[in-house]
Amino acid sequence: MRGSDKNKAETPLMRQHREIKTKYPGAILLFRVGDFYETFGEDAIITAQVLGITLTKRSNGAAADQELAGFPYHSLDTYLPKLVRAGHRVAVVDQLEDPKQAKGIVKRGVTELVTPGIALNDKILETKRYNYLMAILFSHSTTSAAFIELSTGDFFCFSGKPTDIQKVTYALQPTEIIVGRTDYPKLIELLGKDYHIFRLEDWPFQYDTAYKILTHHFRTASLKGFGVQEEEYGIRAAGALLHYLHENEQKNLSHIHKIYVLPQHDFMMMDKFTLRNLEIIEPIHPEGKSLADALDCTLTPMGARLLRRWLVFPLSDLQQIQYRQNTVETFIIQQPKLAELASFLKNIGDLERTTARLAARKISPREATQLRNALHYFFPLFELLQQVAPQTTQTLIPVIPDIQEAVTLLKKTLLPECPVQTNAGNIIQDGISDKLDEYRNIRLHAQAILSDIQEREITKTGISTLKISFNNVFGYYIEITNAHKHKVPPDYIRKQTLTNAERYITPELKQLEEKILHAEDRMVQLESELYQELIEKLLAWVTSISAAAKAAAEIDVLRCFAWNAIKLQYCKPEFHENPTLEIIEGRHPVIEILLPRDKPFIPNDIYLSPDNQQILLITGPNMSGKSVILRQTALIVLLAQSGSFVPATQVRLGIVDRLFTRVGASDNVSAGESTFMVEMNETAQIVHQATPRSLVLLDEIGRGTSTYDGISIAWALVEYLHNEPSISAKTLFATHYHELAALDDQLPRVQNYHVQVQETQEEIIFLRKIVPGNSEHSFGIHVAELAGIPKPITQRAHEILKWLESQRDNRPAENQNLPTIKKTKIQQPLQLQLFALADEQAFKVRKEIEEIDIERLTPIEALLKLQYLKRLLEH
Repeated sequence: MRGSDKNKAETPLMRQHREIKTKYPGAILLFRVGDFYETFGEDAIITAQVLGITLTKRSNGAAADQELAGFPYHSLDTYLPKLVRAGHRVAVVDQLEDPKQAKGIVKRGVTELVTPGIALNDKILETKRYNYLMAILFSHSTTSAAFIELSTGDFFCFSGKPTDIQKVTYALQPTEIIVGRTDYPKLIELLGKDYHIFRLEDWPFQYDTAYKILTHHFRTASLKGFGVQEEEYGIRAAGALLHYLHENEQKNLSHIHKIYVLPQHDFMMMDKFTLRNLEIIEPIHPEGKSLADALDCTLTPMGARLLRRWLVFPLSDLQQIQYRQNTVETFIIQQPKLAELASFLKNIGDLERTTARLAARKISPREATQLRNALHYFFPLFELLQQVAPQTTQTLIPVIPDIQEAVTLLKKTLLPECPVQTNAGNIIQDGISDKLDEYRNIRLHAQAILSDIQEREITKTGISTLKISFNNVFGYYIEITNAHKHKVPPDYIRKQTLTNAERYITPELKQLEEKILHAEDRMVQLESELYQELIEKLLAWVTSISAAAKAAAEIDVLRCFAWNAIKLQYCKPEFHENPTLEIIEGRHPVIEILLPRDKPFIPNDIYLSPDNQQILLITGPNMSGKSVILRQTALIVLLAQSGSFVPATQVRLGIVDRLFTRVGASDNVSAGESTFMVEMNETAQIVHQATPRSLVLLDEIGRGTSTYDGISIAWALVEYLHNEPSISAKTLFATHYHELAALDDQLPRVQNYHVQVQETQEEIIFLRKIVPGNSEHSFGIHVAELAGIPKPITQRAHEILKWLESQRDNRPAENQNLPTIKKTKIQQPLQLQLFALADEQAFKVRKEIEEIDIERLTPIEALLKLQYLKRLLEH
């Protein structure tokens, strides 16, 4: 069909849809039609697929068939979040006028546009997570980004090297990223395609445009007062963010009242590998538990979000750390007051996001009552804080304004309990509007008013049988029997004659009828208008309430730190100038919580100093706890610099500028990277970025390749970390390569430690305690037994191991009958030593054995592997 013919065939509804769709080409239109939200065409196909609803086709007269998918309008809060979480931009198109009063097609328009990074709906947002929208901009000398959290008002910019941007992005996990079309390939190269990305035209990123957008938003002549005046690229990214919000129907942003620079030198930066390996926010395994989840005893959603932010951005500023520490210590000393403090915090709720909805004029009456209640409890909270921690209160008081007027206004205007919707009525108190009071009086006392009129008319006319009734044809009327017709006053207007009576109306009765019949509708309309007036008045306190919410969140997190210290017996870490790290009886904060009460966590001591013990080489059996010791050391440092007390008897440390971990193995198959490549990428970042103030944790470096390659890389890496003056980082190095123990004699700041094992005739017990010295065994076969490998395989493995050890030691084996192994073929020891040599056949056997991963080997695979080794030795 030609374009002109197609347009002629369009119904008015579809023409209206097409016109709105043209303005929002990248969004799914939820098009309100009566009691349903409908989607059409490609939108319908996507919607049906994401929501799992029926896709149909409808023909509109001469128009072509049109795909259609819809759902009831009252299910919007159920279906909208699913579309947004699937990464789609959704425009909600509502009816802007009453269909009954519309002339022609009902007027419609976009009332809300929601994207993954633009959301205020609680059903879309995660309670304990921030929902950052990010803009990124690349230049020759620097990379800049800006972040905005619409639901809390947080707004900042950040500049640095691409790797710094990676770290901040991974820590904050933005739900949506905007980028100029020119920079899109660079973004993909830096961050990959795992994020929801929206490409803007390049012009909103221009400096003059962005600067104008920002100053217009903040209503200032310049940005000097915010400390971002010199951040050219940060300004450009921030301006593009605001432009994006404006273009997506976000006009009311008064809660975003400042912008700041995120100073990277104030924080201990961690790369994405470290954040992942330490399971700070997300556990690696679904059944696991993250550090944040284990320690979260906050009482407000905004406190839970702030706790996670503090954990991914530990402080490097000693003064800020000590401020938090001192407040925590004060709370511990004032422990009896913590319960009272908690009772106030519980009633404050998510004041931060409620304020954002107030600023956007999207706050429901019920949320407004929650705002009133939260602010009511806010004042006794700070009065108590003044008693418990006056120093903290003095720090927070400058941002705690007098918002009593807002509380008074809310209490005076709103009923104690309000509905969610404004069209449900029962929102406004009596005494606010004379007109509303009149309507309420009529609605509540209509029958009494009619009874009074009836009694008055009986007295006036002397007709004892006069009565006032109602029907749908005449409304309210006066009925008089025929016996009393002669007494009817002249101002009565006859409306109907019956067999035994006549019905009349009066001007007074018709006027009252009008009020009674329309009282409900007019009351609802008037209450809605009065509620909107209340919201407009409350906007004057948005900035103040937002500041109060942030202060309450901080108190909540510090109280959480104090409660954990009391409940879990944490100690206050001591900071000093030198980079030494000393931990006495340190414990893993997550594992300790998960262990049964009858199995206490085994603590360990760690001492690291660039002067005499820079690198600890930790050997020990599989499953003995080497990785746990590495992780708990990192988490203790991280908690200390977050301002928390830590799981240990005593901790003394210097400020750690960067924390690196290379723990565990993982493939990146989608990117074509093996376990070994991922391992080397992570290690390379450590080598390039570590400093003498850094803490490096390395677990099983080199195990993803052949043993000789692995040992060589691990050996050279330890040497480099030890000998390179620009690094000299404190390092914990867990390894299976016992050959590395020789480094203890060659490098003065390398010390050997191993995890203790108690051997008996029947079993091996992992004591999970590290002590000086090197471990001589790996006990891999024992671990295989624990994993459930059948006994015939493990027994055979023991025989082979004894024979191999006899060859190494040049002594007869206890079992001389090993038909699967020709001993004459093996001239060199198979216990692998660094730079050891063997004949060609032995080398092949050794290589095959080295590459066996016992932890992943099935019984069938083990038997097949033994058969293959037998054949290999026989040739």
